[in-house]
Amino acid sequence: MNAFNSSLLLNASFVRPEYFFISGFSGIPFSQYYFVFLIFIYVVSLCGNSFVLFMILVDHSLHIPKYMGIFNLALSDFGETNALIPSLVKTFFYDSQYISYDACLTNMFLTFFFFSGQSLSLVALAYDRFIAICLPLRYHAIVSTSFMFATLIAIWIFNVIVIGTMVVLITRLSFCKTNEIKSFFCDHGPIYTIACNDNSINSFMAKLCTAIYLYAPFIAIVLSYLGILLTLIKVTTWKSRLKALKTCVSHLLVVAIFFLPVLSTYLAALNFSLHPNARIINTSLSRTIPPMLNPIIYVLNTKDFRGLIIKMFKKKTTMISNVHALAK
Repeated sequence: MNAFNSSLLLNASFVRPEYFFISGFSGIPFSQYYFVFLIFIYVVSLCGNSFVLFMILVDHSLHIPKYMGIFNLALSDFGETNALIPSLVKTFFYDSQYISYDACLTNMFLTFFFFSGQSLSLVALAYDRFIAICLPLRYHAIVSTSFMFATLIAIWIFNVIVIGTMVVLITRLSFCKTNEIKSFFCDHGPIYTIACNDNSINSFMAKLCTAIYLYAPFIAIVLSYLGILLTLIKVTTWKSRLKALKTCVSHLLVVAIFFLPVLSTYLAALNFSLHPNARIINTSLSRTIPPMLNPIIYVLNTKDFRGLIIKMFKKKTTMISNVHALAK
């Protein structure tokens, strides 16, 4: 009977707020300049990733495993940029830090879903480089277009299940003390930690997702490049080594700007007492800068992309010249 009464009391006190209050950036001086910077990041990210997606779609010579991985990465960058920055800009322009409960969960799902897509896409690209350099004669047999397509589809399905479970588990939490989220978006950690009832399963999911999408991918990429380095040591000429490494430069840069800022923030939070504003700025930069830089890095460092841009430019110049010639 006592257990029944306790259950009734728990149900009666279950609180699901109509709105959450996102307090991130509210205590940061001159935050308006930072929002202007975020708008700049948004425009560059949108244009850059749209350009990469368009080029890979229209050019059939790029319909190969490597560029399928880059396409998936650009799509994830495009999605996270649109899931994250517009809501921040809305807060800046309309001075509205409130977000409805359902909209908050949707924002959480989309942000983490596309972030996880970025992480696992980088692993797929690392695997592509590993096979291309360590097993070049078997590359086309192992990493075929159908294999890469199946891998990328599996990544999206896996992310839907894991991130969807993480978000759905938030609905079992009661928020009877506060509805303030101390972050700049509907972040999972700052939300489940303010719940009144047991949040141990949410804490477990947070640790599991960190392991799946941060530590495990980083370790897998490091191991793949250790394998690449061991293979290149056996190569006799420096010219061949540099040629092989050159194909990895873009991927290594993208991995560095994606993982290092996030990992440094996590490790700093574990070892030091980070000021909330410092954590918010670091986290927001680590989530918005990579989608802006990734397309720039791939376009500038990839011969195929540069060749396509030059070809398009020459074609446009020829068309303009022909129009002027006809006009005369």
